[in-house]
Amino acid sequence: MTAQQVASPARVPVLEMRNISKTFGPARALSNVSLTVHAGEVHALMGENGAGKSTLMKVLSGAYRADAGGDILIDGKPVVTGDPIKAKENGIAVIYQELSLAPNLTVAQNMYLGAEPSRFGIVNRSDIRSRAEPILKRLGLGFGADTLVSTLSLGERQMVEIARALTTNARIIVMDEPTTSLTTRETDKLFEVIASLKAQGIAIIYISHRMEEIYKLADRVSVLRDSAYVGTLDRADLSAAKLVSMMVGRDLSSFYKKEHHAPDGEQTVVLSVRDLGDGRRVHDCSFDVHAGEVLGIAGLVGSGRTELARLIFGADRKTGGSVVLNGRELSIDGPRDAMDAGIAYLTEDRKGLGLFLDLSVSENVNVAVIGDDAKPVGILDFAKARKRADRAVSNLSIRTASTGINVGALSGGNQQKALIARLLETRPKVIILDEPTRGVDVGAKSEIYRIIDELAREGIAIVMISSDLPEIIGIADRALVIREGRIVGQVAAAPGAPIVQEAIMTLSTGAISDVPQKEA
Repeated sequence: MTAQQVASPARVPVLEMRNISKTFGPARALSNVSLTVHAGEVHALMGENGAGKSTLMKVLSGAYRADAGGDILIDGKPVVTGDPIKAKENGIAVIYQELSLAPNLTVAQNMYLGAEPSRFGIVNRSDIRSRAEPILKRLGLGFGADTLVSTLSLGERQMVEIARALTTNARIIVMDEPTTSLTTRETDKLFEVIASLKAQGIAIIYISHRMEEIYKLADRVSVLRDSAYVGTLDRADLSAAKLVSMMVGRDLSSFYKKEHHAPDGEQTVVLSVRDLGDGRRVHDCSFDVHAGEVLGIAGLVGSGRTELARLIFGADRKTGGSVVLNGRELSIDGPRDAMDAGIAYLTEDRKGLGLFLDLSVSENVNVAVIGDDAKPVGILDFAKARKRADRAVSNLSIRTASTGINVGALSGGNQQKALIARLLETRPKVIILDEPTRGVDVGAKSEIYRIIDELAREGIAIVMISSDLPEIIGIADRALVIREGRIVGQVAAAPGAPIVQEAIMTLSTGAISDVPQKEA
């Protein structure tokens, strides 16, 4: 047998995650997910919002303990799971999208925060500095160990997070959407550092929705969908069509069917937004919404969807642009102005920003129109308020034993319907719904879809923001796609055919820019 015929030993992966499952009560966040990563590779992890990417990485980092039956192997050897300290000892480091640095400390102090070299309980600052400097030089960074973190840019702070990971001799570094807040120049520097880490044999697990970054960096890409592993593509096999298909290939449930009909022919424009922006997260957004139309707003987390809605509603201050309702330009200095004009907004955070959890269902339904119940002598007409709440409970099928029960005691779906009931009492012409079915069960989702459909049939213009693409496809008449604060395209349903899900994902990720579009 010649030397060429001798089989080379199989390369042992630096990381194997085998059949990882994770449930939270009745909800299954991961279902038998497996992932294999080699030393010195950039392994991209992709999937829609809620696909299970972050949960899988929290299992890897020890923040979550996986359900029984799964294993994590480092260099082919099983390791303890559900223990962050053990995970760090095994060479695993995670750099989250939200950085966790102390701005009032130096770079070196942040790098060794919680693991400071000391003697007799006294921290040796010169030792920290001398240990930090070689790592910063290894990364080719332009600032020193004594630099205050508060003086650094976001991109430079990201580098400090990477430097901190290297103080633990990390061999597997997870980067979760690392370029979200970076400039182009800072992103280029990050890519240089990733290439350097890769050359040093460090494995990078890179989570991103941005296709152009995946094409530049990834040696392989694994895709999760609906909490399960779909497959892995080698770099040579990467294409937008394959990735998008793997990310969104699922059937739509029957409860997405709608009975309202999108306006055609001579359309009545109810809401017209022109060149709206805040100078930071939203830039020059323009679109129209018609009477009886459900306009979907799609885009990835952080794309600027909620920020756009808050600008229209006056919850945040705009720096430019206009909002026109039924042909009249509005002067909106706050939410009260928007409500008085006929614009209602359902916040995505119903518990933190929407409901008064310690007040009754009746009080929550009536709070926006409480002034209508005042008698001439200044006493509230409680009978009128109760009648209004009873009508809302009946019309929206809010399941509660009494309108006097605290709204915080209701299920998520019934809380959401109570919040919608409050909006409807203001008799809006336009309703903006931000993630209207987040955190509610399937039955409540179906009922909320019914409510949206009925409102559209009544001629109300509806703007619906959602991270759930099947929801957009099943309910909306057309969808605008936002990426990095700008409307980058529109996807409309063709006659007899639904909105194309792949087209939304393609625009959201910037995979290609030639998706057929219409004017918004």
